[in-house]
Amino acid sequence: MTKFNITIISDTVCPWCYVGYRNLQSAITQHLGKHPGDTFEISWHPFQLNPNAPRGVSVDKARSYESKLGAQQAQIVFERLKSAGEKAGIKFSFRGRTGNTLDSHRLIEFARAWQASSKGAGACVPSIRSPQTRVVEELFAAYFEHEQDITSHDVIAAAAGQAGLYEKQVRTFLAGDELAGHVSKEAESNRRGVSGVPHFTINDVFAVEGAQEPAAFTALFDRYKKKFEGGRAASL
Repeated sequence: MTKFNITIISDTVCPWCYVGYRNLQSAITQHLGKHPGDTFEISWHPFQLNPNAPRGVSVDKARSYESKLGAQQAQIVFERLKSAGEKAGIKFSFRGRTGNTLDSHRLIEFARAWQASSKGAGACVPSIRSPQTRVVEELFAAYFEHEQDITSHDVIAAAAGQAGLYEKQVRTFLAGDELAGHVSKEAESNRRGVSGVPHFTINDVFAVEGAQEPAAFTALFDRYKKKFEGGRAASL
């Protein structure tokens, strides 16, 4: 049996992060079909594509892309993302609003702490779709598929509730500024440490950048398993 610990650096408004995560999911499913005894645990870490965007203010999502890329190039990007999304089971919509993602990352970090306390209390927490991962999934779906504004505390709290957290508790948390400094500091550190997102690290051995196809992940799972299964580490 091999245990895989995967860390993901991403932003909640990064479309390729959503595609990359879905491709990782597919790769994990394929791997477990061959090696059902293996385990996977995923942890999420913040990155902000636009950390200077004002908090509490949102702008039109499509216009934001157009202002950065130009209208023609934005349409090319939209079509490319729609094609990649369909392949990964994502129905991208580029309507809605966007803005500073700090509060959504605060929720993800809150879910990590909630998850840890649940484990400490003896609760059964699935390793692949942990509360933290479920929160990220809900935020991705809300923003990219349901045209919701994840700068909104109402939207963020609803995503938390859908993921199994206590929505009332989350609303109280969001009303303050707890974890904001921690998340901002880690996001800034990650901006200096990686060239872009999504960024995946597998067992602190392999790094994968970008929304790679599932085969890229399964190849690394197999390579790691071959070299390290049973604790017999070999040179990579």
